[in-house]
Amino acid sequence: MKNLISQLLAQAVSTLQQQGELPADLSPRIQVENARDKTHGDFASNLALMLAKPAGLKPRELAEKLVAALPSDPAIADINIAGPGFINFFQARDWLAEQLQQALDDPLLGAPPPNPKQRVVIDYSSPNLAKEMHVGHLRSTIIGDAITRILGFLGHEVIRQNHVGDWGTQFGMLLAYLEEYSVDDQAELGDLENFYRQAKQRFDQSPEFAERARQRVVQLQAGDPECLALWQRFNQISLGHCQAVYDRLGVSLTTADVRGESAYNDQLADIVTQLRNKGLLTEDAGAQCVFLDEFKNSEGKALPVIVQKAGGGYLYATTDLAAMRYRAKELQADRALYLVDQRQALHFQQVFAVARKAGFVPPEMQLEHMGFGTMNGADGKPFKTRDGGTVKLTDLLDEAEERAYGLVQSKNPQLAEDELRQIARAVGIGAVKYADLSKHRSSDYSFNFEQMLSFDGNTAPYLMYAYTRVASVFRKCERSMQQLDDLAPLKLEADAEVDLGAHLAQFLPTLEYAAREGTPHVLCTYLYELAGRFSSFYEQCPILAAEQPEQRDSRLRLAALTGRTLAQGLNLLGINTLERM
Repeated sequence: MKNLISQLLAQAVSTLQQQGELPADLSPRIQVENARDKTHGDFASNLALMLAKPAGLKPRELAEKLVAALPSDPAIADINIAGPGFINFFQARDWLAEQLQQALDDPLLGAPPPNPKQRVVIDYSSPNLAKEMHVGHLRSTIIGDAITRILGFLGHEVIRQNHVGDWGTQFGMLLAYLEEYSVDDQAELGDLENFYRQAKQRFDQSPEFAERARQRVVQLQAGDPECLALWQRFNQISLGHCQAVYDRLGVSLTTADVRGESAYNDQLADIVTQLRNKGLLTEDAGAQCVFLDEFKNSEGKALPVIVQKAGGGYLYATTDLAAMRYRAKELQADRALYLVDQRQALHFQQVFAVARKAGFVPPEMQLEHMGFGTMNGADGKPFKTRDGGTVKLTDLLDEAEERAYGLVQSKNPQLAEDELRQIARAVGIGAVKYADLSKHRSSDYSFNFEQMLSFDGNTAPYLMYAYTRVASVFRKCERSMQQLDDLAPLKLEADAEVDLGAHLAQFLPTLEYAAREGTPHVLCTYLYELAGRFSSFYEQCPILAAEQPEQRDSRLRLAALTGRTLAQGLNLLGINTLERM
């Protein structure tokens, strides 16, 4: 609706420019906001106040001219001018009801085909296969998955890329340890963290072992069959650990989405060659570097992007450049998103710039680093175990489920054990994910079980419970939220109905914004406000006890659209809904 009003105002400005009422070179940034006082309108714009001075008119006088030049539209019921020149718009209730009915009739809730449709590569999760997944991998995994789901729902073609760390010096250490000890897959490798710790201890204590580990790196990079066989075995087991976590979290990554650092190993020499041919390389202390004038240190000296070490080894930058070239040329991506820690911002700014200068990606391809902050404990420091160690993601999820089980059991002791466990899994996992997703990704946040499992406030349990309230309405009248054909048409009469309906109409614009900016938290805020508006509607507008059958049917339609929107929104966040809690 805001976009529509902005377009109407833009047409009014153009009309006044053609009439000579406004300067021809004006290109105002039109803003439309929700009206603070609903008695004055649903939406408001201060455009007349912004343009009054360059137009040489009083704001209210210009507002009158703008209103007179506005094209008519069935979505607008009335327009008035308030105060010094604010233009207020009333949304047409009949038009809004039609839009809501169209959303109800569509499995995609009225989502139109994207324009333009894009092929979007999303690089997310990317754990290091040398260790088990820990809490540091949570944000990239679930934020990336939510953005992936939203883009796919809106009709874009999404290609998932799990750029796992499966190459490099640490693997020589692990391979040497695998050779030295007969390792049982189900025993020692059942605890990757402990396995890595033992290998690292041998590396630090034994010069002979360390030298053998370095030799294994050279052999691995040269394609030695025995080293490759051991490496592939380790990777297969490690990826199995990762996939178990993905399945438990309910994220959409699969083994088919894995394309790790090793996939680009045979392309790295060519990357360096291409940079040299482009005249971009400079040798510095034996290393091959790209210096870009736009990136300088505090002393004004250009910062290097090192692509080959003095000893001939390659770095993350080299692999990232190869991945960008692959995603541009082989995957034909229009847009590539990188869900990586905010602290890597400079790295991505630099490699994006190098990729463009080298011609590895076309000018029109969008490269976006969608950084995220840290997940902290109650003390505001990065989340750790009590002894200061790294928290395994599986341990965190175990505790979330157990806490949720205790909470659900205290509220519903009569439920069977199987159902209690099912609800606890959904609530526990959903609470962990939503607590993260509801914060702006660039912000740090403090992890707090008590807050995230609360049934009050902006939490997953609150939204999941809001859905069960809608589901209970339809259970009582023995119909589903899709079984609506025999009901009377949807009409918006009471203020609470209009308020709920207007918010439901903002679902798709909210998704489009979240997809464009990579900000799932705006969808969380939308769903939280939707649940609140439904609660007000539920209290003020009896549904099954409505005075007239037509009124009952209309409110059932409004409730059904609310339930389906809540379910779809939570699904896009990777959170399951329940019929009862």
